[in-house]
Amino acid sequence: MTQAPAPPRATRHRHDREIVALAVPAFGALVAEPLFVLADSAIVGHLGTAQLAGLGIASALLTTAVSVFVFLAYATTAAVARRMGAGDLTSAIRQGMDGIWLALLLGAAVVAAVVPTAPALVELFGASDTAAPYATTYLRISVAGIPAMLVVLAATGVLRGLQDTKTPLYVAVAGFVANAVLNAGLVYGAGLGIAGSAWGTVIAQCGMAAVYLAVVIRGARRHGASLRPDAAGIRASAQAGVPLLVRTLSLRAILMIATAVAARLGDADIAAHQIALSLWSLLAFALDAIAIAGQAIIGRYLGAGDAHGARDACRRMVQWGIAAGLVLGLLVILARPVFLPLFTSDAGVKDAALPALLLVALSQPVSGIVFVLDGVLMGAGDGPYLAWAMVLTLAVFTPAALLIPVLGGGLTALWGAMTLMMTVRMVTLWLRTLSGRWLVTGATR
Repeated sequence: MTQAPAPPRATRHRHDREIVALAVPAFGALVAEPLFVLADSAIVGHLGTAQLAGLGIASALLTTAVSVFVFLAYATTAAVARRMGAGDLTSAIRQGMDGIWLALLLGAAVVAAVVPTAPALVELFGASDTAAPYATTYLRISVAGIPAMLVVLAATGVLRGLQDTKTPLYVAVAGFVANAVLNAGLVYGAGLGIAGSAWGTVIAQCGMAAVYLAVVIRGARRHGASLRPDAAGIRASAQAGVPLLVRTLSLRAILMIATAVAARLGDADIAAHQIALSLWSLLAFALDAIAIAGQAIIGRYLGAGDAHGARDACRRMVQWGIAAGLVLGLLVILARPVFLPLFTSDAGVKDAALPALLLVALSQPVSGIVFVLDGVLMGAGDGPYLAWAMVLTLAVFTPAALLIPVLGGGLTALWGAMTLMMTVRMVTLWLRTLSGRWLVTGATR
């Protein structure tokens, strides 16, 4: 992003209105997503430390299985927004339908791969003998909801690209409420324990997918877009997502390495790590609301041929990201004494989690910049650079994390490595935006 004078006040206000209109509903939807894990953690955590540790391992695996395909949302948002900016709504929705069909195919493949390998995957994470059975139970049941979640990702990308973040908000809030009620009822009311939590989540996910499909299909019929699977379109959607898949796999590898290291530190540390990671994810999704607005806005500006508008919007969103990070970090510091008792009464888990949560708080301004610039470059379709930057970040983080148990470090050191990881991401993304090479206009990149 080349240096230029700050945009006039009227331009800043226009960008602010656009950002708020998209980011506020996106904020609610994105916060609701990690609240699924937080609700599960709060309910399962009172069953015992072993159950919470098992949930932590299974959740990391499930989140990885879903999140490696997050390009279904991100790439679709950028592509649909570009075509909307160019005035071709029929083509935009057709691209979204190709993404939905791809999501169903990928979801079926994930289920087929995970169900028979669940015990081996849990063992790979170094789960203790007490936590492993709970992790395996939760994983085998919850994986049934993955096809639905991938459909949700693809359909969400269609709506975001069409500048609609309100519908995803309504669906996400309804899904969270249903998930919490079902989990509480099945875990305690029906006495199913951790299995009840898994089944409640699967049911909620399937309901969300059904609503999204109804909305997208109605839009496709309105604009004359075909609903049939198109092999060439599905293949093109998959190819467009490859760089983002590499980027996401690298990020998920970082989070899996962190969880694996925490698991080897003991049950108290992995339980504390699950709490810290759940909060970190919640804050990350909250900051990503501005990034979601960035994907939609940047894609629309570039599709309409307005590189100057895209540059100004990027600058303004970075300012929003920094401010949001400062506010969220302060809230975490103030809320720590109230936050921890919601998840555990174990004194050892609390002692391990407190300093980790402090590091989470202090790193939020950096996270604000990272998530905003990530969204801006996704909106510009700059996937290859994002892939390269994340591979570099993984190369820096991996030795730092793996040395922690060897050198006798604890959970605080692990979250210090997580802070280092976010700093590396910030530097690589900032250098790219300064270069201006992401400003490529047109209906397709």
